[in-house]
Amino acid sequence: MADIAQRSLFTWQDVESSPEILRLERVLKVLPDEELLLALEAQRDGRRDDYPLRALWNAVMAGIVFQHPSVASLLRELKRNGELRQMCGFDPLRGGDGVPPDYVFSRFLKRLLDKHDLVENIFDSLVERLCELLPDFGKCTAVDGKALPTWGRKDADADWGVKEYKGTDADGKAWQKVTKWFGYKVHLLVDTTYELPIACHVSKASDNDSPHLLPLIDKTQERHPELLERTEKLAADKGYDSAENKSVLYDDHGITPLIDTRDMSGGAMKPLDDQRHDTIYISGTGEVCCKVNPFDTNPDKKYCAMQFQGFEEDRQTLKFRCPAAAFGVECNNKEACQSRTKDSGFGRVVRVDMNSDRRVHMPCYRHSRKFEDDYKARTAVERVNSRIDHVYGMTRHTVRGLKKMTLRVGIVCIAMLATAVAWVEAGLADNARSLLATAA
Repeated sequence: MADIAQRSLFTWQDVESSPEILRLERVLKVLPDEELLLALEAQRDGRRDDYPLRALWNAVMAGIVFQHPSVASLLRELKRNGELRQMCGFDPLRGGDGVPPDYVFSRFLKRLLDKHDLVENIFDSLVERLCELLPDFGKCTAVDGKALPTWGRKDADADWGVKEYKGTDADGKAWQKVTKWFGYKVHLLVDTTYELPIACHVSKASDNDSPHLLPLIDKTQERHPELLERTEKLAADKGYDSAENKSVLYDDHGITPLIDTRDMSGGAMKPLDDQRHDTIYISGTGEVCCKVNPFDTNPDKKYCAMQFQGFEEDRQTLKFRCPAAAFGVECNNKEACQSRTKDSGFGRVVRVDMNSDRRVHMPCYRHSRKFEDDYKARTAVERVNSRIDHVYGMTRHTVRGLKKMTLRVGIVCIAMLATAVAWVEAGLADNARSLLATAA
């Protein structure tokens, strides 16, 4: 070891803070946590105060911001890092002895569980703050469920979850992938522009995704009515495909559902109107087609997709035009349509009542280019899920129990929102998704 001839005496205020500490400082500064801290202090009133509750709360936030998977990991860093101790509010004169033992942290986390409603208030206050700062926050949204594995088999609240992925590769060959995990699932409603959470809920891993969509919307309606009023679109995968989800979103909230449709027909085409003979058919995913080659055995040649003409809101119908007139497709079934169209060259027009099947028919036609373009925004919720895992350490957590997992996910979302608020208040709204840098 090299000897140092003279050591300097200083506090961390005498040196420039590291970028990581500045990032934590920004997060702590914007947290609307006074109500929670006053409630915790009132509960401790008259008891020993060796370790300030505010310092403990700041340390909990530091553990999330700096991706510590456990309390033990956080305590080791606090004992090593004097700058972090002082930022959290522990007595700098005590050095490492000022860091509380693990049982103190355990008791503090139990108190936070009892005050979970006040922790949720912090989350809601940050969402409201972003609504004030960002006029388009919440305009475009997405929902998804994400696996939260727990690394133990003694968690009585956890169970097994299974997620199945299907698709077709470039060669037309079908593929399937099945993922299993033991633990929980978090259901997230996020803003797709800024990739930030609006509402969340933690359930058992075995829960289906679909029943959790409308409760997230109801929760947002109750706590952030102005945000939901500005919401125009909501994207979700096939796991949320149901007539109730789609109809309630549009009818009760004026939100256009961009929810992928499952094929429940096994790939078969069925008549649009099974009460009469016609050339118009519909696929299991709602694609409206015309039977242009009735005697061809190849479905790709037998049916041709009609041209989508738009959604008629006053009629609640989807309008389509003859593919032969629109695209110049050769039609060998013209005679069947002659009695239902005028000889104007425009071709036959078909209107599909959206209320005939609310699961299949949506205001934004599932097979339109607009749906495909808008649906791409759903990947924003996947990036939020990735940040929860890799930026905030949920892939290496040691949490057990549904209540504790709900608290942990809530604090993770609080850290994410607080970081975004810090960026926006610094005049850098474009960086709201940057979680590992410090606002200027």
